[in-house]
Amino acid sequence: MAKYEFIIDKAAEGQRVDACIRRFLPELPPHIVRESFSRRDVKLDGVRIRPDQRVTAGQTVAVFCMEQRASAVDVVYEDSDVLLVNKRAGISVEPDEKGGASLVELAHRHLLAQSPEAPQPIPCHRLDNQTCGLCLLAKTEKAAEVLLQAFRERTMDKRYICLVRGMMKPPSATCRAFLKKDAKAARVSIHDEPVPGSKPIITAYETLESGPISRLEVHLITGRTHQIRAHMAALGHPLLGDDVYGDRALNRAKKMQGKLCLCAASLTLDTGGALPQLDGRTFRVKAPF
Repeated sequence: MAKYEFIIDKAAEGQRVDACIRRFLPELPPHIVRESFSRRDVKLDGVRIRPDQRVTAGQTVAVFCMEQRASAVDVVYEDSDVLLVNKRAGISVEPDEKGGASLVELAHRHLLAQSPEAPQPIPCHRLDNQTCGLCLLAKTEKAAEVLLQAFRERTMDKRYICLVRGMMKPPSATCRAFLKKDAKAARVSIHDEPVPGSKPIITAYETLESGPISRLEVHLITGRTHQIRAHMAALGHPLLGDDVYGDRALNRAKKMQGKLCLCAASLTLDTGGALPQLDGRTFRVKAPF
């Protein structure tokens, strides 16, 4: 039986222990964690606990499980310049105020297993904590400069799969609006006309399956904070599982609270010849919902 443990930091104080395990031990598959709880093999300072137990800074969480943890990251593609991974929901790309292991840290572990001198990889774009799917990291500063510029100039094509409330009318469209970020509230607002501090956004969608819950492919033409989540909600079709911009009553009815149905499913790369091994390549992952 394997044992994994970590110490609760101040950022995680007051959270449920199961949420802390997802953040601090993201390599452990969810079904393994559930099995550990069902066998009462999760302890807080040596005492067996339930998943809803709240934690305090300085306490030690120990998880005993029958299987070893999965690899640090799910690698989709890797070469000497880049690391493309399939990020699981619940992992932040970079360290944040809620604590836990970040994707950058997990990717660094993967690289250190190959070379003890491997530098920390550089994220080339962002995905929300609850968004899963393709995330590209650079292994070198030169590659990072090239890829960051490509994302700024929108030469990368990003497609997302999501589930939304209701049927889209029309079934496909390209929608324009203005997004204003409220950093203090950690959310954004959508406006039909420019307002002070707002930036233009363009979101295109195509319906793949239509019904009370519809499946869409979304083409993210501009890449702003929470763009897909906020823009679809503003159109009257919030994402299933979105408790910030979405329909909380629907999320509860579907038992999808905190289970955001948004996946970065496709990424087509174009660096204008700077990284020729990547140009014209499209990578895809399957949405887990």
